[in-house]
Amino acid sequence: MRKKVPVSRSGRFESGPDAEVAKFTESVSFDWRLWEHDIRGSIAHAKMLGKIGLLSSAELKEITTGLKQIAAEIYNGKFKWNQNLEDVHMNIEAALTKRFPSGAKLHTARSRNDQVALDMRMWLRDEIKALQDEIRDLQRAFLFFAERNRDVIIPGYTHLQRAQPVYFGHHLLAYVEMFDRDFSRLEDCWHRTNVCTLGSGAIAGSTIPLDREFVATELGFVDAKGKPRITQNSMDGISDRDFALEFGSVGAIIAVHLSRLAEDLILWASSEFNFIKIADAYTTGSSLMPQKKNPDIAELTRGKSARVIGDLMSLLTLMKGLPMTYNRDFQEDKEALFDSVDTVRASVRVVANMLRAVTVNAAACARAASDSALLATDLADYLVRKGMPFRQAHHAVGAAVARAEKQGKELHELTTEEYKAVDSSFGEDLHRLFNLKKALSRRSIPGAPAPIEVQRQIVRWKKILEIS
Repeated sequence: MRKKVPVSRSGRFESGPDAEVAKFTESVSFDWRLWEHDIRGSIAHAKMLGKIGLLSSAELKEITTGLKQIAAEIYNGKFKWNQNLEDVHMNIEAALTKRFPSGAKLHTARSRNDQVALDMRMWLRDEIKALQDEIRDLQRAFLFFAERNRDVIIPGYTHLQRAQPVYFGHHLLAYVEMFDRDFSRLEDCWHRTNVCTLGSGAIAGSTIPLDREFVATELGFVDAKGKPRITQNSMDGISDRDFALEFGSVGAIIAVHLSRLAEDLILWASSEFNFIKIADAYTTGSSLMPQKKNPDIAELTRGKSARVIGDLMSLLTLMKGLPMTYNRDFQEDKEALFDSVDTVRASVRVVANMLRAVTVNAAACARAASDSALLATDLADYLVRKGMPFRQAHHAVGAAVARAEKQGKELHELTTEEYKAVDSSFGEDLHRLFNLKKALSRRSIPGAPAPIEVQRQIVRWKKILEIS
């Protein structure tokens, strides 16, 4: 005979679940981390029950005292979680009721359906704000790195082929812009998460005249003017997981951005590029090859993006076939959401610290940037300024490039006569174009990599990021 679990169930059932079923259905092994928000939500709910006359002042004091005692025990690692009680909510409620019988009144007009939705929203609000702070720190790391190497020029790449020269700082500032969009997306996600679900009940609200606005205000679910924000449909309130899906999407985009950065760092740290050196603390050696210094932290960051994308796919797939309203499938949303948050936050923190430990090999960068083919477009622009249509100028410079390749020369090594043999529009002044710093200084339109523009962006970002 299969073992039965001695767990309290509703009066509808004559016995507890099968032991294997209990193990299969428990969630306290992972949703325990919602304890702080569950207790905060319960205290606010109890205050509201007291406000509408369903709890006496003595009962409210007992419940509040008991919940705070439990919170202290959990915080200090002294609370014993019981998997037979299924989830974080039942564990806390059972512990409370054991201390104070009045705790049995706490679940009045409340379902675990709206309770867990509330807890997840409260937890995610805090995590989003923490992640935003960490993204700002990552942007500061980029900014310091860019300013420290403002005079370094590198080839910019398209198709992973040398394209045009840029200042190293300009390249790094591209990531500052990229992560700022992530910061903004998180702000939007926080706004839609910041809505109170409590009072939705199991599906259809309650016949008890709850003060939902009071609870929302107590828990900080308010708009910029302090007005409480509550869900407007009980069925949507308890079945909505868009906030989790939205974070999963934002988290996946952040992870992809980190992965793209990691790829740049991995390439730059290779012997073939040798643009940067990553500090020993963020690299590892080989168990076989003594000379190796592997960019493992960057590689793991790149690898973890797949995990975060997988979390998003899990959440989307979980939701795609669910009818209104609550379904037990929702239990599976937490591990994917928790993992997405944890992985993204850890990746952002470690990458910010790694950037502060990267040094630039300015000499190697200069050698790579000295390739005069990087200024081929400047030659075409030179002809355009003489009145030649761009397509014709593009063709003429392409012919000059082909001629240089056949002769084993760099573009700047072709003589004026050789250029004129390609097209008579080339003049004696063309070789002045091959001054790299002057060439970059001409790229001074907004958003371009001229030194004056890079400096302007550094100043702008210092103001935004509140760097003195």
